[in-house]
Amino acid sequence: MNEFNNRIDAQRRILSLVNSRPWREELYGLSGAAIDRWAHANGLDPRSALTATIYASADKLFFLANKSQEQITEEYRLLASEVRRLGDSLAALLQSSGPV
Repeated sequence: MNEFNNRIDAQRRILSLVNSRPWREELYGLSGAAIDRWAHANGLDPRSALTATIYASADKLFFLANKSQEQITEEYRLLASEVRRLGDSLAALLQSSGPV
């Protein structure tokens, strides 16, 4: 159950970081379609560092969700650590970019 809570907390962190900025439209989820819609609605290049970091975070979280049924492995721990690092990178990108 702890792994599930950690994943949910990581998803909330990503969404909160992104939505801390005054976008035309908030990011409502971490599916590919939700990220595509958000990027388009806000006039962002889907290949920008910001959107690439969001996609990478979503991909890692999806993989962790599928791995959660298995015994926790070192690979799972490394991926969870990578998600935290991507969240930190996302925070830095959002701080360094100008107003939207």
